[in-house]
Amino acid sequence: MNQTSLADIKRGERCIVLDVATEPAEMRSRLFALGVIPGSALEVLRFAPLGDPMQVKVSGSYISIRKAEAEIILVETQ
Repeated sequence: MNQTSLADIKRGERCIVLDVATEPAEMRSRLFALGVIPGSALEVLRFAPLGDPMQVKVSGSYISIRKAEAEIILVETQ
């Protein structure tokens, strides 16, 4: 199992959130509100034509995450 940022995950891959960087605090709060918290399972579904944002499934919900947000999320691939 490899640790990397969510920004490096390919389409169709699944991963587990290990940590979300503490800075910037407002971005961390937004991600937590969307359900992206340590221990949650994510699946990368698709990318916008230019690669930003990405659509992710988390806890049965579909959310869009920008590349800058994905870079502060540490995940472990399955």
